[in-house]
Amino acid sequence: MASPQRIARVREEVRKEASDILRKMKDPRLGFVTVTGADVSPDLRHVKIYVSVYGDDAETERTMAALLSATGFVRTELGQRIRLRYTPEVVFKLDNSARHGARIEELLADLYRPQEES
Repeated sequence: MASPQRIARVREEVRKEASDILRKMKDPRLGFVTVTGADVSPDLRHVKIYVSVYGDDAETERTMAALLSATGFVRTELGQRIRLRYTPEVVFKLDNSARHGARIEELLADLYRPQEES
């Protein structure tokens, strides 16, 4: 089992490298994707990469399908870029925190908007 400091370093390195890999991919189904984070298991054999997708629900579905089909490619690239004993299994997870934040801002703006008199 890796130390918490090593897990944090590997997590940050995976996040940076995954972002670079996705930026250079040429899949037409891949929309505007941002890697928001990564979780690495304590044994460094599994990684969850959190992504945020800009666009509507259809765009999000297409992008997630593209990421699912590119999982093996991303894993291979991570294995070549990050020197670990075992190349971690990669899983992509959708991060909706940006959408939630925008929705909360919209609700707060509506709440504090001056009410028109009837």
